[in-house]
Amino acid sequence: MRVCGQWFDTPLRERIMAAVRQEPTLSRRSLAKRVCDWLGWSNPRGEPCLGSARRALAELNRRGAVTLPAANPFPTGPRQAPPPTAAQPESVAAVAGDLATLGPVDLVLVTTAAERATYHQLMAQHPLGDAPLCGAQLRYLFHSAQGYVGAAAFQSASFALKDRDQWIGWNEATRRGNLARVVANARFLIRPGVTVPHLASHLLSQLARRLPGDWEARYGVRPLLLETFVHPDHEGTCYAAAGWQRIGHSAGRRDGVPKALWVRPLTDAARQQLRQGAARVPAERPQTPVSWAEEEFGGLKVWDARLKQRLYHLAEDFWGDAQSRSLTRRCADRARTVAAYRFFRNPRINMQVVLGAHREAVIERMSAHPLVLVPQDTTTLNYTGHRDTAGLGPIGSKVEGGPVGLVLHNSHAFTPAGVPLGVVSAECWARDPAEHQNRREPEVRESGKWLAAYRTLQELAPRVPNTTLVSIGDREADLFELFALARDPATPRLLVRANRGRQREVMSAERLTPLWDHLGGLEVAGRLALHLPRRGAQAARTAELDLRFGPVTLKPPQALKDAPLTLWAVYLRETAPPAGVEGVDWLLLTNVATTDLAAAQERVRWYGARWGIEVFHRTLKTGCQIEERQLGFVARLENCLAIDLVVAWRIYYLTMLGRMDPDAPCTLFFQDPEWKALYSWFHKTTVVPATPPTLQEATRWIAIKGGFQGRKADGHPGTEVLWHGLQKLDVAIEMYLIYHPEERVGWREEYPPGYLRPPADDTS
Repeated sequence: MRVCGQWFDTPLRERIMAAVRQEPTLSRRSLAKRVCDWLGWSNPRGEPCLGSARRALAELNRRGAVTLPAANPFPTGPRQAPPPTAAQPESVAAVAGDLATLGPVDLVLVTTAAERATYHQLMAQHPLGDAPLCGAQLRYLFHSAQGYVGAAAFQSASFALKDRDQWIGWNEATRRGNLARVVANARFLIRPGVTVPHLASHLLSQLARRLPGDWEARYGVRPLLLETFVHPDHEGTCYAAAGWQRIGHSAGRRDGVPKALWVRPLTDAARQQLRQGAARVPAERPQTPVSWAEEEFGGLKVWDARLKQRLYHLAEDFWGDAQSRSLTRRCADRARTVAAYRFFRNPRINMQVVLGAHREAVIERMSAHPLVLVPQDTTTLNYTGHRDTAGLGPIGSKVEGGPVGLVLHNSHAFTPAGVPLGVVSAECWARDPAEHQNRREPEVRESGKWLAAYRTLQELAPRVPNTTLVSIGDREADLFELFALARDPATPRLLVRANRGRQREVMSAERLTPLWDHLGGLEVAGRLALHLPRRGAQAARTAELDLRFGPVTLKPPQALKDAPLTLWAVYLRETAPPAGVEGVDWLLLTNVATTDLAAAQERVRWYGARWGIEVFHRTLKTGCQIEERQLGFVARLENCLAIDLVVAWRIYYLTMLGRMDPDAPCTLFFQDPEWKALYSWFHKTTVVPATPPTLQEATRWIAIKGGFQGRKADGHPGTEVLWHGLQKLDVAIEMYLIYHPEERVGWREEYPPGYLRPPADDTS
């Protein structure tokens, strides 16, 4: 749980509660001090952030995450009058002339009560009045031999300014990391009656020299840039004379009047230093997630905590009713439906942001395996029945009047045993009708999807240094450029089924030989029995295959100025297929050394993992009903698809995990309220065992509730019966929690305040 910029996970909340129980008289201030010590929570000067810690504790107490003793009330008796302040300075008579006539003007940093009173008296004469300052702040008085001639105030910079951020070259991460080094000039006043030419620019120049040291002494951060706003009724001449630059305008959201935006760099390299300063990234994934949704999406790279909460709830809703075509049915009530539509159209959310959070969890699971297979494949999403959806493109051979929809290309991680680990990459696009089926330049061809997915795998490979990653593709992935990307043996490996239409040629000292002829001329190294799953009307069967393998050096295509590729080829051929069935004739290319029969057979088993991604696509379409979405715009469909991809993976994961690790406790997948509700529902009893059932038992009970017969000849339950059973289980869990409210604590927390209210700059 993130509060006031800090993660308060379950162990930390328990530590807070233990301190309260051990010392009932512990004050909230003392407790805040301990929290700062535990978290190392301090400001740049090394002082504990007591104010933020106290606000965080109050918010945790309000949410019910911790229980704190009542705060000490403020005294109710009459307050003593403050001690009298020093006499206020007399009014300054009209001053005219030049700077020499006025004499030296000193900058007085406001620190005492008397100086604060003088500041407020002076600033009351400002056209905008004496308004409170925001955040960190410093005030100055301008003192001359003739008295005080004016005042100025500085405060924390504006959180976000489009023109300023573009001028500096900030993105959100660098802005958040370096914003403390920008200071805003909130007020600048020369008293009425003081008419001294160049006095304003003279004082502004003095402030630019004096402020950095004063600000650093008080707040531990040395500013690099000053900013201010000038009303359109004024020219800002004094700022220009003092070396300030006009770089744009504010949005004028507060009063409807855009103001001129002026800045003053305090060093020659201020912009470069602000760009290259430490970037601040959103919070890391929680170490102890309270739900599967938080575990999968806790790394969402957004700053608004409400967006994370929306995503958690949407994922839970989609999981609980995966097969509903209607978003309204999935979200159960109007509030959740409104939140869903707002989330899908939020400009901060896109498919890559959502899946990037899921990828963090995938990487963690991948790191636990020495070998991970990552097949990639393409499928189309048909939205022909929803032609009002803006941005769709053709997905068939016919452009005019043909089917329309989106193209989805994704890669998915699997263990060698076939357990899915999650979505590694996904790319979705609509084809341009004007360009469809036209020959295009290589850099804009759809075949680039294979290269993009492999590059994503390359980027995450350093994060799993003890895991061998193998990218797998079908015949469409037989691209010379793809293998050229993987020349470095330190990059992920490749395994691709060769495309006979590519007319690959093997180079040797004597001649060039067609690839199939070269492999066909090798001796049979052994035989392999391969189980082929059902495809359409063709039943599943076991094929007896001749196996040949050997190294090959492939000639590059003429269009590519590249060096030849040395790979290993594994050739599989079925010599006696059943009548009426096309025999298997596969040739696999890989850059993984294949020097003996056992290694060649292993490469064939690796390629078998590609069928897993086809099962995943079927789960996505049939189970999650992604092709039934009606969200009006392609961007919203993609955001919804990102959640459905993770839900489809979780359904598939549960299906395979129950087969591969049947004796594991079901708590590996289900939380306590879930498995207890399942046990009570299936066995029709209110007494649950102390020991959770196994994962195989739990998945079988869910499947039976979803229509699985459970007979000996039925084998393992599939994804479809699990979909139906999980839908019903969600209702059983709600009923269980009604009768066991003590177990609801921390379970799918209610919407936080402001959940349905977008932030001020949310244009959705």
